[in-house]
Amino acid sequence: MEQPRFILAIALSFGILLIWNFFFVDNTPVKKTEEKTEVQQGVKTETPAQESSVQAPGKTVYQSVSAQQSAAPRVIRVKTPYYSVDINEKGAVVTSFTLSKYKETTDNDSPNKELIPKELEKGTVTTGFDGQSVLGLESAIFTSDTKDELIEIIEGGKDVLFFWKSEKGVVIEKKYSFSSDTYMVGLEINVINGSGEPIKDSLTVSLHSYYPAAKSAVGFEGPSALLNNSLEQVPLDDIEGKGVYTGLLKWISVQDRYFMSSLIPKTPVETNMRLLLKDKGFLEAQYVNPQKEIRPGAQEQIKFNLFFGPKSVKLLKSLGYDLNLAINFGWFDFIAKPFLYFMNFLYGFIPNYGVAIILLTIATKIIFWPLGTKSYKSMNEMKKIQPLLAEVKEKYGNDKKRMNEEVMSLYKTYKINPLGGCLPMVAQIPVFFALYRMLYEAIELRHAPFLLWIKDLSAPDRLFHFSFSIPFMEPPYGIPVLTIIMGATMFIQQKMTPAVGDPMQQKMMMILPVVFTVIFVNFSAGLVLYWMINNVLSIVQQYTISRKAA
Repeated sequence: MEQPRFILAIALSFGILLIWNFFFVDNTPVKKTEEKTEVQQGVKTETPAQESSVQAPGKTVYQSVSAQQSAAPRVIRVKTPYYSVDINEKGAVVTSFTLSKYKETTDNDSPNKELIPKELEKGTVTTGFDGQSVLGLESAIFTSDTKDELIEIIEGGKDVLFFWKSEKGVVIEKKYSFSSDTYMVGLEINVINGSGEPIKDSLTVSLHSYYPAAKSAVGFEGPSALLNNSLEQVPLDDIEGKGVYTGLLKWISVQDRYFMSSLIPKTPVETNMRLLLKDKGFLEAQYVNPQKEIRPGAQEQIKFNLFFGPKSVKLLKSLGYDLNLAINFGWFDFIAKPFLYFMNFLYGFIPNYGVAIILLTIATKIIFWPLGTKSYKSMNEMKKIQPLLAEVKEKYGNDKKRMNEEVMSLYKTYKINPLGGCLPMVAQIPVFFALYRMLYEAIELRHAPFLLWIKDLSAPDRLFHFSFSIPFMEPPYGIPVLTIIMGATMFIQQKMTPAVGDPMQQKMMMILPVVFTVIFVNFSAGLVLYWMINNVLSIVQQYTISRKAA
């Protein structure tokens, strides 16, 4: 066992990881300005029922049904320093949510990042009743209490109320509360039973998203929830088999690689999250409220917070509600999170994430330096007895049992552990995969420049852009300079490694740098940078140990 076998193990692990993901995966209190959006469930007050209208807070008198239906639905846009959101009066749903501090691409003229896929024509944050007890709600056109179609909030906050009245007199209110200093948006839903019949049903609030047929090779994209204080991530392929999740539900969310949308009840209750995956990748994640009975003349008020924004551990932790648990780096999350914190710590001193990755790699290498030294020493010792091992194999080649006994005797005589060159390297595999996931999903690296042509550490490095395609390369097409250098460092390592094993195995080891170069050609520049620097440090360490042993 020696370093080439470790590299082969990594290659096989990569293959298994990519095949597995391709076939089986579709891994603090709230600020005072947000207190007004924190709400509680189950608040019930008595309201007199009226034949023609129901009086709402703020002295708003609801219009007649015919007047509401005849008016064309407007789109109310609210702008804050953090985002711009469009709410359509048809359903009082969110049809656009753009982030002011994030762009779609690295181009200078790039538009702001849009979180609502254009395929979702009907928007998100839809409301309904599980038993369809209020007819017409699915196609309802709400009325807003504001005459302005553009509301800019520079300081403080503002509420925007939308209301709709059914033919039987049931009024549905959706009030959004916006604040200038947070991504959080308050959502208050009020059901006022102005009819003569009780309503016994479960109110549903849904988040919608769109996932194309292409599967992500790594990371997690899809619906998730904090259920019974444990993160539940549901691969898209698993939704049809089990679409309902029951328990103490703190929040539900739909997320992609870097961003997520979340619905957060103030007081968690035992209830359901229902997942519906429709044709062509349309996902609906329903928060199903516990069934309640609203008597005639009574109202039921339920309040939530909404979060539309980046998957930043620091940001989500500051917002509370255990939203930071939505970020999970897979099996080795407990290793990846400290690396993320340390990388951000380094960035605080040197504001370049490429440099931070280099320093992180150096720090990791220092930690594993003793294990690496032990491995290289073991390889050198194995090299010294190669002639003796060859003699044993030639002499006892036809007697496997005797040959193995003689080989073990040689190991014992020269005090060599045959696993000494392999096990120290295997111990580093969890660290590699932890860094692999962290560097792939960390939003801090999205559009983060390094130097020269590398303007986005989260994307593959490409020098120049070609109009023609290149085998094994995903667009954009160009020269993967960093990846080529990384492959060259792997080749140097192979040349420095003592030649052991049969000739066929030696040839396989020399092919590995080419295989890795092809695999890494579509990986993010941040991950390639880490692997390249790690190779360079390994070359230095191996050279130092070999000179001392000579």
